[in-house]
Amino acid sequence: MTLQQWAFSFKGRIGRRPFWAGIAACFILMTVIVLLQNAFLLPDAFVAILFLLLLYPLAAIFTKRLHDRGKPGGWFALIILAFALASIDVSQLASIWQWGIGRFLPLFIAMIMLLDCGVFVGMDSENKFGLKTEPVDYL
Repeated sequence: MTLQQWAFSFKGRIGRRPFWAGIAACFILMTVIVLLQNAFLLPDAFVAILFLLLLYPLAAIFTKRLHDRGKPGGWFALIILAFALASIDVSQLASIWQWGIGRFLPLFIAMIMLLDCGVFVGMDSENKFGLKTEPVDYL
């Protein structure tokens, strides 16, 4: 699998190592964007657009890993739900709901998805999403 297929294609399957490499690359890029925003006072709208652009490779990497686990890529919507719940303003809600909706639920969803994709072994045999996992050629 080429680097372009790994980062931008929603077809195929990847193992745990390429999954973690993709997660690390996305978070490093997000950190660089935030550091550049602080250093050069970039507009918030520009940074939001860059973050939205990073969602595409993140979704592709998660989808291929979910395929390796035998699950459809639509499960990535749970990650989007977790980020949406973490970013909404819950200050008008009662304190228990602030904690539950604003902190616990997003963290719970993200941890379950990371455990499922990053820790548990994929299917050894061929499944409906493709053949066995392919190695990624990063160069």
